[in-house]
Amino acid sequence: MALRQLARDASMPAILAGIIATLVSFAGPLVIIFQAASGLPPAQLASWVWAIAMGSGVLGVALSLRYRVPVVVAWSIPGSVLLVSLLPTVDFAVAVGAYLVASAVILLVGLSGLFDRLVAKLPAAIPAAMLAGILFGFATELFVGMKAQPLLVLAMFAGFFVGRRLFPRYAVVLVLLIGIVIALGSGQVRGQLPALQLTAPIWVTPRFDWQAVLNIALPLVVVAITGQFMPGIALLRSSGYHTPAAGPLVAWSAAGSAVLAPFGCHGLNLAAVTAALCTGPEAHDDPARRYVAGVSGGVLYLLLGLFAGAVLALFATLPKELIATLAGLALFPTIASALSGAVADPGDRDAALVTFIVSASGMSLFGLGAAFWSLLLGMAAHLLLRHRRATSSSTTAPAQETRMPCSNTPSRDQGSTP
Repeated sequence: MALRQLARDASMPAILAGIIATLVSFAGPLVIIFQAASGLPPAQLASWVWAIAMGSGVLGVALSLRYRVPVVVAWSIPGSVLLVSLLPTVDFAVAVGAYLVASAVILLVGLSGLFDRLVAKLPAAIPAAMLAGILFGFATELFVGMKAQPLLVLAMFAGFFVGRRLFPRYAVVLVLLIGIVIALGSGQVRGQLPALQLTAPIWVTPRFDWQAVLNIALPLVVVAITGQFMPGIALLRSSGYHTPAAGPLVAWSAAGSAVLAPFGCHGLNLAAVTAALCTGPEAHDDPARRYVAGVSGGVLYLLLGLFAGAVLALFATLPKELIATLAGLALFPTIASALSGAVADPGDRDAALVTFIVSASGMSLFGLGAAFWSLLLGMAAHLLLRHRRATSSSTTAPAQETRMPCSNTPSRDQGSTP
């Protein structure tokens, strides 16, 4: 019945929207995984990509068909950036243990219905500033490559902003094409095209370490809930799709992450940027038939996941400066959004600045990394400033009440309003 309904609702615009959304994910965010796992054996890296692609595909297809909504699932981009600096310092089995802890916490949040309440309690500026700090240091690497490859980097840089002006949703794809053309033209593509071979996943038995839980799991939970699930659900609701609750989408994503964590999956969540390609009228004029985009995108994820090793081998033939530039430019919209959220509330700007600086510094203290300390110090600054503000207002209010009856003329602050 579901397949017959899918066949009736299918349309070329919706199918293409899902395919493009998946290709955009592989064009930009995948190269961050490529850099995060630079110290891992190629087979382990292929297993990691297999896990996130297969999880994204299965969840995207199943949830889109279940709710008749274009649900696009992808891996955590800020989580990937976080791992670029952390993975070289921990054993991969310990990292897998942290992935499982993060998935379990998010699963509990989804099943308990705490998602909306938790998001409401957490000051939005703090996780936004932490996210901006994590991504900031990584994005600056694209300018480092300018010294070795000025033509390549500058052409990709210019192409990104031309794309942002003319067709913003496909800007990353344009950047990738420009980089490949220049690399081919200058003879910088190394090796032969890889053969298509099915990727074999590799099991990693998790090990649990309290430092990894604080350094990896805690930041993964925060950025997943505030930086991925929040905008993902907001996008669905602003597009007119009211799923029964945010909880099931969060819970299913976390459950999929937990199952695939031993194969390298660091976290699956709702997509926001690429999901916009599937939720708008360009996918289909009828919102009830746009779920086909979520299904087609999920199917392509499955195909790319099956041949993850070949996809990675293809990226390995490209210059490292191309990969770094592509990854950095792909993060620009996310960084801009995070910085905007960090400074949106004037009362939290000082706390957000503390969070951003600590997160971007890459510091380490007592074996705990910058992401953890940025949350801790940022929340401490937030609570201290809010407490001082509340104390100040409570002590000045009675004084104003006692002075006002003693004067028959309005004060300067009161003006001339009766």
